[in-house]
Amino acid sequence: MTAVLTRRKSKYTPRSAPVGEDGERLTTSAMIASLDAEGRETVAAPFGNALVELAKSRPDIVALTADLSKYTDLHVFAAAYPDRFYQMGMAEQVMISAAAGLAREGFTPFATTYAVFASRRAYDFVCMAIAEESLPVKIICALPGLTTGYGPSHQATEDIAIFRGMPNLTVIDPCDATEIAQAVPALVNHPGPVYMRLLRGNVPDVLGAYDYSFEIGKAKLLREGGDVLFISSGFMTMRVLDAAKVLEKGGIGCAVLHSPTIKPLDEETIAREAAKAGRLVVTAENHTIIGGLGEAIAGCLMRSGVHVPFRQIALPDEFLDAGALPTLHDQYRISVGGVVESVRSWL
Repeated sequence: MTAVLTRRKSKYTPRSAPVGEDGERLTTSAMIASLDAEGRETVAAPFGNALVELAKSRPDIVALTADLSKYTDLHVFAAAYPDRFYQMGMAEQVMISAAAGLAREGFTPFATTYAVFASRRAYDFVCMAIAEESLPVKIICALPGLTTGYGPSHQATEDIAIFRGMPNLTVIDPCDATEIAQAVPALVNHPGPVYMRLLRGNVPDVLGAYDYSFEIGKAKLLREGGDVLFISSGFMTMRVLDAAKVLEKGGIGCAVLHSPTIKPLDEETIAREAAKAGRLVVTAENHTIIGGLGEAIAGCLMRSGVHVPFRQIALPDEFLDAGALPTLHDQYRISVGGVVESVRSWL
């Protein structure tokens, strides 16, 4: 009997990249932190510069990285304070353990790496060495969610879901340069451990136009609207603000509630805003639909007795493709156009 082999269609079948008006393919570096910089004011290395500024008056601040200082903007701190900077090499578990030891000695350590490595590779070390003892270690991680085209090995699509269940750990997903710069002193003054997602490099400044002020555990209403309430975190707040302007031209009024702290969630503000009559509640996040902001808010609304039409904009529960970010963001419907199309289909 002769076996017949059939070729299964590859998951990675090449897709057509979008083209511009000149016919050239629209491509970007796979390591770009955010796609929203075009046409916006940007700030270079807001995390690194904010940490340097704060360290001038806080000698307890030290910084560690797992061979990624350049890619987490920690090189700025390393240049300013070489005696307070520790290059740990490609060993996240060792870095986390060393940060815990420094915290026990009275320092306030900032440990940086990529989000996939902190959440997948070093989880047990974060839990046992830092969170159980509620030590003031700040874990700052680049390439959150779909901010790299390098594929599943670098796309931290489930990091929030992984860390939300860890006791004592605060989880933050900032939107832009303004919020990152404001978050750094707030993190230093917070007594316990923090996991914060990071946009690096030239980061857009969006929230500055909204007279925004970051507070751990607080959601802030950025704009009002009578038809849709977006509740968002991370760079998806940029996206829904842009989408709200597009939808407004079609007569759809959209409010935007930015919720950068995923844990502890600002349940009071979220429940109050969601309870306003007649609005579709849409959560938007740069994270898998499983276990992130959307499900946290759904649980909050159920516990609060707020029963409203509810939808989620998020990444699918699967390992994502590699490729150019504009293509991927359109494919997974977290682009401005994808948000607009989704909302129109739900109304």
